[in-house]
Amino acid sequence: MNFNINNLLTVMFTLFAVIDIVGSIPLLISLKTKMGGIRSMQATLVSGALMILFLYFGKAFLQILGLDVHSFAVGGSVVIFLLGLEMVLGHEIFKSEKDAPSGTVVPVAFPVIAGSGTLTTVMSLKAVYDDMYILIGILINLIVIYIVLKSLKWIEHALGKSGLSAVRKFFGVILLAIAVKIFSSNLAAFGK
Repeated sequence: MNFNINNLLTVMFTLFAVIDIVGSIPLLISLKTKMGGIRSMQATLVSGALMILFLYFGKAFLQILGLDVHSFAVGGSVVIFLLGLEMVLGHEIFKSEKDAPSGTVVPVAFPVIAGSGTLTTVMSLKAVYDDMYILIGILINLIVIYIVLKSLKWIEHALGKSGLSAVRKFFGVILLAIAVKIFSSNLAAFGK
């Protein structure tokens, strides 16, 4: 197999857009405050493991559970919708647990980083591109995720309280829109 840099760039940027770690910064800062911290390495490794597992065993795993990709996406969209609602309204829906280890896995690693959209995208890319491109694309995105998670305190300081509040509400609305899009596009598949 000849290595094609264009294939790698396409996969890498597709995953970057779907993971949207930069757009998730306000939500991650909010979760970090609520949980008393996020374990950057743990969140990166767990989300990476989920993406790699779904690359190789995604469809089979969902079939064992009696689920399809659409059911999985609808479930993830509900969680994303509630997180977005929480950001926009400023009301707590998910009770704070002050437990960074458990909060780092859910909701940070899943569904914020490796959500249903990301995992579905990984499986969709597999239909078009060789596994090697997807694996390298995942690894490059994991480096970006780790850097962003490690920089949350600095980003929070740079934005300030009012800047953070404005950005949180703005991205809350975007999260709501993404959740509605994932929900509606996958709900339509149930009738087929």
